[in-house]
Amino acid sequence: GGFDLPFGLPREWVLSQAGWPTEWRACMDRFAATDRTELRQRFKAFCDARPTGAKFAHRATDGLAGSSPSMKWVNPPVAWMMHAGVPVLQHLGAWFVTHEPPPSGTRTDAPLRVALEAYPGLLAREVLGRTSYKADDAARQDTARLLARKTLVEALEQGRTRLGLRLKLTAAQAGALVDDPSGDSVDAVLCLLQAAWAWQRRDDPLHPYGLPAAVDPLEGWIVTA
Repeated sequence: GGFDLPFGLPREWVLSQAGWPTEWRACMDRFAATDRTELRQRFKAFCDARPTGAKFAHRATDGLAGSSPSMKWVNPPVAWMMHAGVPVLQHLGAWFVTHEPPPSGTRTDAPLRVALEAYPGLLAREVLGRTSYKADDAARQDTARLLARKTLVEALEQGRTRLGLRLKLTAAQAGALVDDPSGDSVDAVLCLLQAAWAWQRRDDPLHPYGLPAAVDPLEGWIVTA
C-alpha cells in the first residue's frame, strides 16, 4: 500500500530533542506517546529559534518530492497525519520498507503487509504542473479544477507519466474520480500507482522497491521520488 502521510521525522529535528531515540521504531513510539500539545510546543520552539525562510527541518526526500516537512503541524498538518496513521499501520503488522530490515519468519499463509510512503502531488505535478485539481472548500470547487481532474485521469489511463503504468478504469470509475471535488479519490489512485510501480521493483537487488541505494532509516523516503 502507498500511504499519503509521512513515516519519519527529519533527523535534524530529532537530534535537537534531548533524549529522543534515533532508531526509527523507538522514535515513532516516543512520537506516538507524546501528546500533540507538547509536540506543537517542541516544533514551535525549534522553528522560533531559526531564521526566516529556514524555520522547518526537512528530510532528504522532501526536496526531490516537493513535499511538506513532516514536522509541519499546520497547512497541511502532516505531523498529525503521521501521529494518527503510523501507529495504526504498526498495529496491523505492516513492514515499513524504508525504515526497517525485511521481517524474518513471515508465515506463507499470512501475506506480507508492505507500507510505502507515497505522495500523490508528486505524480499529479507530472501531468498538471502547479494547476490545482482539488479543493476542500466548496467555494473553490470550480469547473477549472474539474477539468484538471479530467485531464489527470485521462493521462493516467493513457500511461503518460514516467512510471510507465496505465490505469485501467471503467467509465463509471473514471467518472467517479473526476466528479470528486475533494480530490481524495484521485489521490488514492495516485498512491495506488506509486505503490504498483514500487511493487514491480521489489526484487531489484540494487534498488528494491525502486528506492535509492542509501536511505536514512530514521527519515525514510517517498516512493518514486
